[in-house]
Amino acid sequence: MDWLGKLGLALWNCGVSTPPTSARSSQADAPDEDLPAPGLLLAQFGAGCFWGAELAFQRVPGVARTEVGYSQGHLHCPTYSDICTGSTLHAEVVRVHFDPKLCRYDHLLDVFWARHDPTTLNRQGNDVGTQYRSGIYFYTPEQEKIAKESLERHQKVSNRKIVTEILPAKRFYIAEDYNQQYLEKGGRFGLKQSAKKGCTDPIRCYG
Repeated sequence: MDWLGKLGLALWNCGVSTPPTSARSSQADAPDEDLPAPGLLLAQFGAGCFWGAELAFQRVPGVARTEVGYSQGHLHCPTYSDICTGSTLHAEVVRVHFDPKLCRYDHLLDVFWARHDPTTLNRQGNDVGTQYRSGIYFYTPEQEKIAKESLERHQKVSNRKIVTEILPAKRFYIAEDYNQQYLEKGGRFGLKQSAKKGCTDPIRCYG
């Protein structure tokens, strides 16, 4: 998905320039305790490649901020190259900062379901690997309840089994800077895509 990572040119995450001395850390398994700005809430979704998923959430009225990163794995301070090995068990996720007065959590779930195929295990199109799995990672018991009810509704109308995991949000490791708002900035081919609220232009996954 990312040519810099494949060439080994990805930057180390967590603000360090060398690999962490401890490959495994309980820090990675801790809950995501980052706090949004006052008046906002957090949501976290894994829907395949995080570039297209992020742009979809950027366009939602009431979403104040989006970030792409890695979560649900066991390696502290992972990089894109790390997660591509499949050994860290991280998922590519989008963390959404939203205003609940302007955007309901169940509306974010609607965007999540519409953005990807939740019936393909560890795969979205040509992107294959555990990092591309479908997941809803909740911050509160209310989010958990709403997510499970939403999955049940979608399963009733799906002719295939939904494999989306619903788990507590673990520590979020923000991805390398070049991955943030990737499609809005132009993507692989320098063709910027609109992040304007309410935009319905088709999303080109790689730009």
